[in-house]
Amino acid sequence: MKAMILAAGRGERMRPLTDHMPKPLLKVGGKPLIVWHIENLAKAGFREIIINHAHLGKQIEVALGDGKQWGVLIQYSPEKIALETAGGIANALQLLGQGDNEKSPFLVVNGDTFTDIDFGSLNLIKPNLAHLVMVNNPPQHLQGDFALYQGKLAEAGEPKLTFSGVGVYHPDLFASVVRGEAAKLAPLLKAAMAKSLVTGQQHLGKWHDIGTPQRLAELDASL
Repeated sequence: MKAMILAAGRGERMRPLTDHMPKPLLKVGGKPLIVWHIENLAKAGFREIIINHAHLGKQIEVALGDGKQWGVLIQYSPEKIALETAGGIANALQLLGQGDNEKSPFLVVNGDTFTDIDFGSLNLIKPNLAHLVMVNNPPQHLQGDFALYQGKLAEAGEPKLTFSGVGVYHPDLFASVVRGEAAKLAPLLKAAMAKSLVTGQQHLGKWHDIGTPQRLAELDASL
C-alpha cells in the first residue's frame, strides 16, 4: 500500500509562522511535523509516499528530497492552488498507482497533525470506499464529525467523534472528482456513509491538530 501526506494547505491560522514556511515544515520536538509522519510510515513498512503541496511547496521538496534518508521513495504532486482534500487526492491518483487496471486502497495522512496512530495496522484494511481513524473530540472541536457504531460511520447519531485526518481510501471514492479541480472530502464521505460504505475505528493514543501557534508551542514543549 502507498501512502499520501497532505501538505498543500495555506495554514492561515498559523500566520505569521506560515508566511515564509509551509505548515508541515514547522518544527516540534526538534524536527518538522511532516518528518514525524515520514519516520512513522517508514517504521510501519510503507516504502512509497506521495506528498502534495501548494503554498511554498518547493521548500518541502528541498527539505525532504527523494526520501532516501528515511528508506522511502517520495514523489510530489504540486498544485498551483490548493485543491482541497478530495481534489488533492484525486489529482495524485496516478502517483498512487491507480492505473486503468489497478485500483488498490491507499493511506492518507494530514500533514499538520501529530499522532502515534499505528500506520502498519492500517496497511491491512480493505475498505469498501473509506476507513477512517476517529479520535475523542479536542477542546477546539467538541461537536465532533461522525458517529461510530459497530465499526460503521454515519453522519447522524451520538456520540460523535472527530476525524483524525488519517484514513484508508478506495480510489472509487473520488470517481466524481475532476482532476485538477478543487473538491472537499466531507461531501464524498457523507454520500458513502449514506450507503453504509464507510468503516472506522477509534484511536485512544496521541493525536494533536496543530491549528494555531499556541498549540504548536504546547506540543513542542511537551516533546
